[in-house]
Amino acid sequence: MISEINHDIILLQKTSEPATEKDLWVAKNLLETLQAHEDRCVGMAANMIGIFKRIIAFVDIDTGSHWVMLNPEIIKTSKETYLAQEQCLSISGIRQTRRYRRIKVRYQDEHMNIKIKTFHDRTAQIIQHEIDHCNGILI
Repeated sequence: MISEINHDIILLQKTSEPATEKDLWVAKNLLETLQAHEDRCVGMAANMIGIFKRIIAFVDIDTGSHWVMLNPEIIKTSKETYLAQEQCLSISGIRQTRRYRRIKVRYQDEHMNIKIKTFHDRTAQIIQHEIDHCNGILI
């Protein structure tokens, strides 16, 4: 199911709750919504479709594969950062923000298995942006 995009700045600043197995339908919905907007969007968090659960979906820029993460948490970062220009489907404009070049993320997959993976460059930037959404942080 493709959901409408949430543009309410007040709601987007709300911190999301941990996702559970009961929220797997949200992950599927989020991924379908991302794919419907892929011409102008490479990542989404559940709050962008009005569901305040810690779930993100994104495109791995290196492989083109689609990912869903439940309860993602950055557990390690590189020391190196860079200034990034970012846009968001939920809010208009281009904004600057500082991002880590490499991150290690602990998350649960669509089977609720705990995984740990390292991401770098543009894909790491996308994940950081979406985790910020889960934390109610807007760029």
